[in-house]
Amino acid sequence: MLFTSPIIADQYFLVYVSFDTVPAPKGAAIHIVAFVRDLAATFGNIQLVTVSPTTEVINTQELFPNVTQTQLPAIGDTLINRVLHFRTILGSWWHNRYFEAVHIRSIYEGYPIAARKNKLCKYLIFEVNGLPSIELKYRYPAVAEDSELLHKLVSQEQICLEAADLILTPSGVTRDYLISRSVNPSKIRVIPNGVDIEVFSYLPQAKREPNNCFKMLYFGTLSAWQGVNLALEAMALANNEFPTELTVIGQLKDYQIQALNNLARKLDVTDKLKLLEPMSQAELVTHIHTADAIVAPLTLNDRNLIQGCCPLKVLEGMATGTPVIASDLPVVRELGIDGEHFLLVKPGSAKAIKDAIIRLKNEPELGTKLAAAARDKIENNYTWQQAGLALVKAYQELGIKRSITD
Repeated sequence: MLFTSPIIADQYFLVYVSFDTVPAPKGAAIHIVAFVRDLAATFGNIQLVTVSPTTEVINTQELFPNVTQTQLPAIGDTLINRVLHFRTILGSWWHNRYFEAVHIRSIYEGYPIAARKNKLCKYLIFEVNGLPSIELKYRYPAVAEDSELLHKLVSQEQICLEAADLILTPSGVTRDYLISRSVNPSKIRVIPNGVDIEVFSYLPQAKREPNNCFKMLYFGTLSAWQGVNLALEAMALANNEFPTELTVIGQLKDYQIQALNNLARKLDVTDKLKLLEPMSQAELVTHIHTADAIVAPLTLNDRNLIQGCCPLKVLEGMATGTPVIASDLPVVRELGIDGEHFLLVKPGSAKAIKDAIIRLKNEPELGTKLAAAARDKIENNYTWQQAGLALVKAYQELGIKRSITD
């Protein structure tokens, strides 16, 4: 059984635990790094516990000033086996520690902590970016038919939600969903994702090298709810009007590569599709600055409509001087105004994306206007600095005001 040893106060004031690999070129890792830096700056020494990128090594290092990272292995052939292994190692690592505050991001690491919260910490903070009961079926379709597993997921989520003293979420849509699950609204704080505006720099179209064809760019995960196939179909439609290309940058699994290549062959645009592996943010920005449009074709499903999200690719794109085309969904409308900060299109429609591409091609001044207004919106509302200030304020409102130094 996990977390059964006698407890004593730990030298670290706060532990931030996440079933994620950090650092990594993905949104979750970027979010975690931004948050732990701000927490450490205010509250002093903190522990960050994440998944080891290697299979069996437990590694401890100073990641940033006042941030000690411990990477724990998560070994197994299936997600469930990896989660259970991580929980076991986490329990051994925890041993007799007691923290003032514990910050979790999912049930994977959070459930055994929430189940014994009173013996492990004073305050529990649950950061809800997504919930397995909704998202897991898109990664593992067979889960949709497993009612017993779904019941366990919902049950563990509810235990974490009820045990939490503070719940953070990046979207008003997610907040409303949590309230529908009987979460006390007073516990919830909405803190949208942010952008590092130094890294995601602004480069006006007028200062860019002109392209011989219209370059579309998608970056991020290739999860089913992202609608990357729609971007490819839209590219093929636009290519009938003028030369158009699509570059996809993300963690590409073999079956996803095969599916996109098969669709490209079917649409006769194989030579117009480029697939690239994840890269550093600096390298990504270089690609963004050569693109004519960033596409975020989020689809109509419960992950986007009911659970909600805060699409980081939309925010990062808005910062760069490249106009963004995104699905017209509430989670996107939270971030700006259609026709002022980006172009919103009918969800699930490749033709609607194509029409937006044609608008940007034929009205270059529109793209310039959108990009400038979008950058202003990011600078004024969506930086990681602003998110960090909101995070610290939420902690302090909870009663966490102590500052620890070496």
